Amino acid sequence: MEAYNAGLRWGIERRLEFIEFRLFWEGHVNRSDLMDAFGVSVNQASKDLNRYIAMAPDNMAYDKSSRTYIRSSGFAARFLEPDASFYLSKLRSVADGIVDRSDTWIGKFPSYDCAPTPVRGVDPKTLRSVVAAIRRSEAIEIKYQSMSRPEPSWRWIAPHAIGFDGYRWHARAFCLSDDSFKDFLFSRILETRNTKASPTRGEEDIAWNEELTLEIGPHPDLSDAQKKVIALDYGMRGGRAEIRVRKALLYYALKRLGLDTDPSARRPQDQQIVLLNSDAVLPVARSRAQ
Repeated sequence: MEAYNAGLRWGIERRLEFIEFRLFWEGHVNRSDLMDAFGVSVNQASKDLNRYIAMAPDNMAYDKSSRTYIRSSGFAARFLEPDASFYLSKLRSVADGIVDRSDTWIGKFPSYDCAPTPVRGVDPKTLRSVVAAIRRSEAIEIKYQSMSRPEPSWRWIAPHAIGFDGYRWHARAFCLSDDSFKDFLFSRILETRNTKASPTRGEEDIAWNEELTLEIGPHPDLSDAQKKVIALDYGMRGGRAEIRVRKALLYYALKRLGLDTDPSARRPQDQQIVLLNSDAVLPVARSRAQ
């Protein structure tokens, strides 16, 4: 697709991508769509549509009855790769209140909702301070509420990355008090204050920089028909799928996938997937938990 975009200014390229997004997902696009999304004039919107037709003549045609451009049967993406995950992530972001409908390229939203998750309060100034420390390779003093102490305490950490465990955001950092790399929940950082030069580098965090592969497959006690369904759910090939994960995030990945307990502890219909290379993965998980 880069060949089609060569020489285009960024603004024009984005509007052509928008045209293609609307054509693929909604089947139609018109001048008012571009005007509403980008704030361009009628003339500019017309130029963009004509430019798109010139560059991808088989992708859309003007329908006089509806006075809009509709997707042609020979449509083939030229400016963006249609991505179901991207579309669904927009729906989820809107459902979670993170993004406003007007900030997405979706025109007519389908009926949708998401299972609610608890709100994890992250103070924007705290996040800004930690991100700044990461950028400047600095250590930062934080007031942290841990599970092991009844009262919060001040400590120095040297953050080098940010991680998400599926529910909560963490700062991955070297703890100067414990002399080890650990995860610090943003929601438990109550205050920040001083900074100083970091005594470590992110490259020294072996658990963060090394990855391993989780090999998953359908639960062996499922019926053949059920195994086929699970294979579809997880995009398995030959009865297995591979998931790459940082060692530092292994505990969270296993917990989120329900692979942190003995498969026999739950019904096959509830467990659904099993870890095929448990002999290689679980010892690492246990060492990370210590």
